[in-house]
Amino acid sequence: MAPAAAPTAAAPPTASAPPAAAPTASAVGPGAARAVAGHRLGPVALVVTGGLSVQFGSAVAVLLMPRAGALGVVTLRLVLAAAVLLIVCRPKVRGYGRADWGTIVAFGAAMAGMNILFYQAADRIPLGAAVTLEVLGPLILSVVASRRLMNLLWAGLALGGVVLLGGGGFDRLDPLGAAFALAAGAMWAAYIVFSARTGRRFPQADGLALAMAFGAVLSLPLGIAEAGDKLLVPSTIGLGLAVALMSSVLPYTLELLALRRLPAPTFAILMSLEPAIAAAAGFLVLSQALSGTDALAIALVIGASMGAVRTQSRRARAEAL
Repeated sequence: MAPAAAPTAAAPPTASAPPAAAPTASAVGPGAARAVAGHRLGPVALVVTGGLSVQFGSAVAVLLMPRAGALGVVTLRLVLAAAVLLIVCRPKVRGYGRADWGTIVAFGAAMAGMNILFYQAADRIPLGAAVTLEVLGPLILSVVASRRLMNLLWAGLALGGVVLLGGGGFDRLDPLGAAFALAAGAMWAAYIVFSARTGRRFPQADGLALAMAFGAVLSLPLGIAEAGDKLLVPSTIGLGLAVALMSSVLPYTLELLALRRLPAPTFAILMSLEPAIAAAAGFLVLSQALSGTDALAIALVIGASMGAVRTQSRRARAEAL
């Protein structure tokens, strides 16, 4: 779809300014180099915080499913998250071209599809297994998109941890649930791509608010068809709001901000933390115990993520010097 003749909105400062353009080699000392490296590591903290929020929110969503069903939970999550973001951000709708709106539609569809498919999986297989299968999407994206050997090595190590976390038992899972989780992983990869594009085209979290609203519209008929007036029960709405804030508003905002300064391959590798966080959330919220194999798998996944962070830090210091 070709862009409209009218100019699109300017990208936010964090997206348009080259990350390492300000300091020159003669002007940067060790202290400044550390500051630039810290600037690069900031998005990593945003991603990790978002991961903690979304996985514990998913555990709460599993508790909510008996009340509203999987599709009802998705609808509550997206509709309430969209309402919060639209009220807080009050995004402008004028001044954008067709390419900008196309990005919003793609981003919103990716969010809706990712959530619908994941909750269908979580309704059929354990939370840790669902996230383990889902994270294969971002891992494959990191391998395809990366042009650096180290990123490929860290992705391979994370993939080994993901496979080990499955414990060789994926064949015993509900086949449809496993298929939903894998499809959710493909939508997660699309979410990463379009979240980055949205962050570059729209200021602050305006694009996220608009995309969330579109995703909510897509999910609403499905949720009403499955849950009906159960969606209007006050206690269900309250839990749905908690899920919306923990699983959508906070993590998606943090990830969108992070993707403005973090390469997509590195972001995708950091997503390998999700199975570990999901396992912890399952243990603390859903009383799902961890085995020794699970602990080893988590260690591998965390080690791969730490390696990705160190690689990014070293690259930042090298560019600053």
